[in-house]
Amino acid sequence: MEPTDDGPLATILVVDDTPVNLEMIGDALRGRYRVRVAINGRNALAAIEGEPDVDLVLLDIMMPELDGYEVLTKLRENPVTRDIPVIFVTALDDDVDEAKGLALGAVDYLTKPVRPPILLARVATHLELKRSRDVLREQNRWLESEVKVRSERATHLQDLSIRALGYLAETRDMETGAHILRTQRYVAELAEQLSSDPGFASLLTAETIDLIVKSAPLHDLGKVGVPDSILRKPGKLDAAEWAVMRTHAKLGADALRKATSQMSDPEASDYLRFAIEIAHHHHEKWDGSGYPDGLRGDQIPIAARLMALADVYDALTSRRVYKDRMALDEARDLIVRESGRHFDPAVVSAFQARAERFGQIALELRDASS
Repeated sequence: MEPTDDGPLATILVVDDTPVNLEMIGDALRGRYRVRVAINGRNALAAIEGEPDVDLVLLDIMMPELDGYEVLTKLRENPVTRDIPVIFVTALDDDVDEAKGLALGAVDYLTKPVRPPILLARVATHLELKRSRDVLREQNRWLESEVKVRSERATHLQDLSIRALGYLAETRDMETGAHILRTQRYVAELAEQLSSDPGFASLLTAETIDLIVKSAPLHDLGKVGVPDSILRKPGKLDAAEWAVMRTHAKLGADALRKATSQMSDPEASDYLRFAIEIAHHHHEKWDGSGYPDGLRGDQIPIAARLMALADVYDALTSRRVYKDRMALDEARDLIVRESGRHFDPAVVSAFQARAERFGQIALELRDASS
């Protein structure tokens, strides 16, 4: 880049083992650029290592110890120096030599004796190209950063929206927001523990776990469609009321399916796939005695199996108007006894491995009334 009032002079490193050549090239460049010199390849690499903001290298080929080809190769191998433009300046004028240099990554090739006007023109051209690349690179970095910020913001708003819907469903039956947070944390613990099991590693990737955990707050979305007389009844439900209560699983899943069908973005609809599975099937039981579809064993989606245990554990360890909370060790034992009946045995094993964390979460996020 030419010197301007807007910035510093470009730095050019001249590498040649002949002092006369260094002096001649340096004289042509000084006043226009900041010039550094190196008498051999090793000195050149050391000079760039000490000052990696070199803008361009004029590099002789025929040098002792490390020739120009070797120096260029090392520059291209180093992430810090790989983008510095290198112009070969050499007495070699064979097309094969030129082709070799360009193949290694040189941007241009000048033969000795160097004519100052040609030298200055080539240097100016490649410095301008470098400046343009640097500007483009910075713009790309800014754009990537901006896209990341906006994507994170959109994801955050999406997560908040899903959690808000979950809160809305819970307030209908006087649950607290802490139920949403606790069950979400329980699901995360179970999924992370199971992901180390070879039988679940392909099902529970980091991306899948993230989606399942984010979807967990929507497990009882369908409660918004259950009448208050049933949802808020302090005592036991009769058979007819219980039949209505059980419809909340399908109601929630159907609402989510309808929303998904109207999405044009496949990634957005994938986001709710696990929410649909959780809402529809988190009351299914491993032995087939659950609802709404009586699924059995592996027929039950893994996301719903995780939610089933998380939801029951939270119900056991939380106080309700119609019951006191169960002690943590009693709740743990009950969950374990239901292995193979209510719950997937593998999920129960994961729970046992994380039982201490479950207890910590229950205490940390305990309702004020508990």
